[in-house]
Amino acid sequence: MVSQHGILLAVAIISDHFGPLVSKVCRCLLRHGALPLQEIVRRLELSPGQVKNSLLVLIQHNCVQAFNAPRGNGDKTVTHYLAIFDNIVHRQRFSKFLSIIRADIPESEALLEGLLQNGRLTFGQLVERTISKVPEGSITPAREEIRMNFNKLVFAHYVERCLKPEPFFDPLVDEQSTLSRKRAPKTVEIALSIDKKVVNTAALSDAERFSEIPYIMEDASNANDSPRSSISGAKRKHNALEGDAELDSTIAENEVLWRANFEKFTFCLKKKFCADRKKPKLKVGTHPIWEAFFEASLMERDNNSVTSPINGIMERLGQKEGGTSMTLDHITRVLEELNCSPSSEDPDSFILDLSRIVEASRNEEIESLVRKKYGQEAFTIFRLLVRERGPVETDKIIDTTILDKQIVHGTLYKLWKDDYIDTEVRYIIYREVTYVVWSMDFL
Repeated sequence: MVSQHGILLAVAIISDHFGPLVSKVCRCLLRHGALPLQEIVRRLELSPGQVKNSLLVLIQHNCVQAFNAPRGNGDKTVTHYLAIFDNIVHRQRFSKFLSIIRADIPESEALLEGLLQNGRLTFGQLVERTISKVPEGSITPAREEIRMNFNKLVFAHYVERCLKPEPFFDPLVDEQSTLSRKRAPKTVEIALSIDKKVVNTAALSDAERFSEIPYIMEDASNANDSPRSSISGAKRKHNALEGDAELDSTIAENEVLWRANFEKFTFCLKKKFCADRKKPKLKVGTHPIWEAFFEASLMERDNNSVTSPINGIMERLGQKEGGTSMTLDHITRVLEELNCSPSSEDPDSFILDLSRIVEASRNEEIESLVRKKYGQEAFTIFRLLVRERGPVETDKIIDTTILDKQIVHGTLYKLWKDDYIDTEVRYIIYREVTYVVWSMDFL
């Protein structure tokens, strides 16, 4: 569930971009979870038309995902609407997304800008928009040129085909399967929120998501060069293949909806943040190796790690001052000191866990805020909760921090009141003892 502060932020973003009516529908979905149309109408006391138009706006801009769920015990289904909190917050990062393309594929910046502004478009709509934005007196780009620039975005995974519009998802069946997995011994599984599960259900395979728009190749001249005896069969086969290619291209251009791939952009921002964050703490002489590691990174398989082959790292180092004099043993030792470990899938590659750097940086930032707002005692208590990574009893906090009991109680209450930490009352039945535990809250 999204915290109250998160809901306020998301609603403010939607209100600024689409107005109060759409933000009202968005707030309802964020607070109550997935709801059918009639339930949203009942809760908000708006007309069905107003709610439907607001949902269409949110779906168009990838802020809401629709899915079908069973109604009662019968075979009928009803469409539910679920707000995607992460996609709403990503709207604040659009300028940074554009800066990434400006540095990587500058000729495709206008195409990405069209997708960010309009949410989802067909390639044909993007072509019309691109041509309409050409200043008077300037050369209008050809359709094939626009297609080539667009395919560059798809190939680099900056742009993807949209999710399935209304996949089938049964929350009750999913809940039962989750419970059965929890009861099974030695099962370790990361709990996914319902919005992640719905998105995973609606997701296409990578081959479909990043399938480029095919090019139509004119090959009529080759027919004149073929012997007359083989023209008839070859021509029929060529025409059939050409017809299939034209059909695929027409569908991809005019029927398939495309959108920006937020996962790719957030990974790029995360990678840049981690690279820059650690630079000031690096030892003398390790900067070139650290930079070469990120420059040689391969296509990512997930959003939490960077993998680079050792040959690619050495090739990048050869282009830097003093890099050619570094031996393989020295490079390997430095990479291990920088927490880059050999990949289990490829021993000749090194992998870096970005999530650890992000988590440490986040903790440092929040600890700094706590110290400025509440003082050194609150900072000490907060850091203890961060390091414990789980619920901590009040008495243990007092014993570990060596602070006065009254100060600890007062500080914990302030932090809990301002939603920095969570609290829970627990009861031990056989000892008939009640105690309070405290833990971190990063939501």
